Amino acid sequence: MIGIGGAFVIGAVTLVLSLLLPFAVRPWLFKLGIMDVPNERSSHEKPVLRGLGLAVLIAMAVGGGAGALLPPLLGESYVSSTLITVVLGSLAAGLLGLAEDLRGLSVRIRSLCLLLIACCVSTSMLWQPQLFSEASGLASPVILQWVSGWPTQSPLPLWGLILLAVYAILFISSYINVANFMDGLNGISGFHGVIAGLAFGAAGYLTGHGWLLLAGLVLAAGFGGFLPWNLTRPGAFLGDVGSYLLGGAVAITSFAALVSGVPFLATIGPMVIYFGDVGVTLVKRVRAGHKWDEPHKEHAYQRIQQLGYTHVQASLITAGCTALASLLGLASLFTGLWGTLALLVGGLAVVVFYTLLPRLLPRRA
Repeated sequence: MIGIGGAFVIGAVTLVLSLLLPFAVRPWLFKLGIMDVPNERSSHEKPVLRGLGLAVLIAMAVGGGAGALLPPLLGESYVSSTLITVVLGSLAAGLLGLAEDLRGLSVRIRSLCLLLIACCVSTSMLWQPQLFSEASGLASPVILQWVSGWPTQSPLPLWGLILLAVYAILFISSYINVANFMDGLNGISGFHGVIAGLAFGAAGYLTGHGWLLLAGLVLAAGFGGFLPWNLTRPGAFLGDVGSYLLGGAVAITSFAALVSGVPFLATIGPMVIYFGDVGVTLVKRVRAGHKWDEPHKEHAYQRIQQLGYTHVQASLITAGCTALASLLGLASLFTGLWGTLALLVGGLAVVVFYTLLPRLLPRRA
């Protein structure tokens, strides 16, 4: 696998591409008339160009592809099938979003495609042997270590693999939707991609998983390069291509880390705020008699912005809570059972605190 220096070089290349590719992508998007028109769900007031997530997708495809394909060219005897699965699964999610941006898809077709992507990813992770083992050239079994220091569980019985596959399918497909729901303010998705990527990269470095370090850096660099385009006038949005790419990359990387032996909290830390916001909001709407899939502006991050905070301020508040949850997850790499339980309680407290912020924060004029 490419070393630490090589991973940072690939991350830097991804960042530069993500910064520069919009110059080529924007004219094509304008020609197609792909604009985001304000609706019941929007927090902006004027039509804005969307679909710039295509530039992020291309940049991450180059960075992830380089990480997967360069080792043989550099004389290494193996490639990481885990990294290949992460790259291809993320790109598939992004391309599904691109189809939604360009032509629109029915809810049924979109849902089936999300389940298919998640099914293919879980199958590749759980049943398909490594193309070349990172250690010995032999097939590499699934490794689970829910708590740091506990004995790893490998190989799993068939019923365990089936349960893990069901979890993966629901987990990945749902988080792609979650990331799409949460893409409603300038900066929020870009910050999320950077924080999640850095958290995964740190987990990869600390656990010795080179593929995870590289995948995390590519994720952070891809969405970091989008932020200047999103936060400066006239601005531009990721579109479904970008939000699906974000959800897919984060969820697939998280699951791949889990089945590679990274403790559970370290893999889920960057995602709990997003899951918490969407979950609490949907429960509230259903209890109030509203249809869960109707457009609305009732997410915690939207209600914070409605208090008079700017897009960037509200996005940074969400990002700060995500960063704190991610740090708690990374701390689980150094604790045993009781420490992990304490960190779990701490993470849940962060989620509760975040969902209460629309009530706790002062209104701004």
